[in-house]
Amino acid sequence: MVPIFLFSGFVAGKESKAIKGLGTVLDEKIPIDSLELTQNSFIFDSEGQLISEITTNQQNRIYTNFEEIPEVVKSLFVTSEDQRFFEHIGFDPAGMIRAVFINAKSQDVEQGGSTITQQLARNAYLSHEKTYNRKLSELLYSYQLERNMSKEQILEGYLNAIYFGNGAYGIGTAATYYFSKQLQELNLAELVFISAIPNNPTLYNPVDNFENTKKRQERLLTMLFEEGHISKEALAEATSYPVSLNIQGLVDAHPDYVTFVHQELKQLISKSEGIREAAAEKKLNEEAIQAQVTKRVNDVINKGVIIHTALNSTIQSKLENAVDTHLPYKDIQGAASVIDHEAHRIVALYGGKKYEKFGFNRAYQAYRQPGSAIKPLLDYAPYIDVKGTTAKTKIDASEFCKDDYCPKNYSEKNYGIVTTETALKYSYNAAAVRLLDRVGLEKAYSYLEPFGFASVTAGDKTRLTTAIGGFDVGVSPLELTSAYTTFANDGQYYKNRAITKVTDLSGNTLYEWNEEPPVQVWKKSTNNEMRSLLASVVKTGTGQKASVSGEYVGGKTGTTNDYRDLWFVGLKDQYTAGIWVGKDSSGNVEHIYPKGPAMLIWRDTLK
Repeated sequence: MVPIFLFSGFVAGKESKAIKGLGTVLDEKIPIDSLELTQNSFIFDSEGQLISEITTNQQNRIYTNFEEIPEVVKSLFVTSEDQRFFEHIGFDPAGMIRAVFINAKSQDVEQGGSTITQQLARNAYLSHEKTYNRKLSELLYSYQLERNMSKEQILEGYLNAIYFGNGAYGIGTAATYYFSKQLQELNLAELVFISAIPNNPTLYNPVDNFENTKKRQERLLTMLFEEGHISKEALAEATSYPVSLNIQGLVDAHPDYVTFVHQELKQLISKSEGIREAAAEKKLNEEAIQAQVTKRVNDVINKGVIIHTALNSTIQSKLENAVDTHLPYKDIQGAASVIDHEAHRIVALYGGKKYEKFGFNRAYQAYRQPGSAIKPLLDYAPYIDVKGTTAKTKIDASEFCKDDYCPKNYSEKNYGIVTTETALKYSYNAAAVRLLDRVGLEKAYSYLEPFGFASVTAGDKTRLTTAIGGFDVGVSPLELTSAYTTFANDGQYYKNRAITKVTDLSGNTLYEWNEEPPVQVWKKSTNNEMRSLLASVVKTGTGQKASVSGEYVGGKTGTTNDYRDLWFVGLKDQYTAGIWVGKDSSGNVEHIYPKGPAMLIWRDTLK
């Protein structure tokens, strides 16, 4: 009786001139300008290969346009679900009654009482709860859909909205999931087979109940024949065709890199839309700001976007294999980053052994003591830049003490006067501390400011212990690697990004980084001297295990007190890479120190 009552209301609403029309009320209360279904988003590597599909609310949906849907599929759903679809105004009282008799005769749910429009309204705007309020809302939304959309648009929306089991929404997604094919590639038997599922996605789940699905497929094929949509020969061929599932799950490779891309996407959208600045004007706290950013990012992803990245899948795989090879120890972890310092792009990240997506990513979230790997940035480059010295300039590497701080060299020997090159390539601690002291802490730390080390504290800037990596918190592998790219760019520091651009599914650019001008951290002449020093570390110094062929190879090792952290950060031709090895609990790894695992991982990644 509800549909009859509502229909009378609609007629009365149209006829009445004394009160506001029903259509006007519905336009105010239920505005429907367009149908927006949650769609998958995609992340691609630098070569255009798909590396990750992003779904929201566990809805795997690849939208299929009306003209891409085979006619037999459209005919099948109209015939089986809503024969008066092209005639009714959103609901069909006669169809509801007909469904009752057909289902009673077959003792199965062959037809539903809801129209296609009602089912679309329920899937797109409402819930599936069985209440009178929900049913009434469904009828009103259905009427609005009919007023604002064509029948073709409604049918397209319906075929993309309905559930095909196992997380797949929409006919196109079902084709890809169950057969690993595009919808247009399926034959009649396969098309009707997946079309059998939405009637009852549990009963007709082909993974668990294949025979049930096959029986319904045969009934639907018979129906198509009886209604004149297919020939007798097509019926026989499709019925006997051996349907074989070929399940294709969501693509989700390189979780280390993908996790960082999600983090950078928040930064990109927030910066592009000025979300943080607008929130700051409203004096919102950090938690509220993050909530706004997250909501906006989710809104963008739900509409379906393509995130283009700089990931070099070949280098990423080499990095993963190198860690597996050189860190077979159960309790020892590794992290790494690789940057194309010519393009200023992050091309590979390693977040840790057995890394799971969205877990703690050591590549950019682990802050560790850098040890001697900080010396080129904090001690040597500032000293050469301020004093105008060279790699051959003599410096004092003898015992140094100041305010009861007396650093020891690794060998515990006293070396006296040596060249700057000798001091760095053999990593003499006393020399490094003396250089920082002569430049001055304030001046030396001014050279680190462009790099944006997030966890450098005010206390760090008052202590000479930082000359050899003794920080309160430390730096991340990505931060340190990014800082080292300055040595590849004539002393200029560029921001390095993973995302190159974000487009909609049609290829229109939505977001991309506005490249900031580089910061000249130190003079070009200083940079040339530093490149010579770093090259000597690899050729004849502590970094020899990292040696590979190339026009240029240079870098610096780093080891912290009690062998808690092992580092190698360096550059080769086009790439700069940083490797960290240690224990999450900061335990001792002295037993693997002689093998030089950080250097070997670096070598095998870039060789």
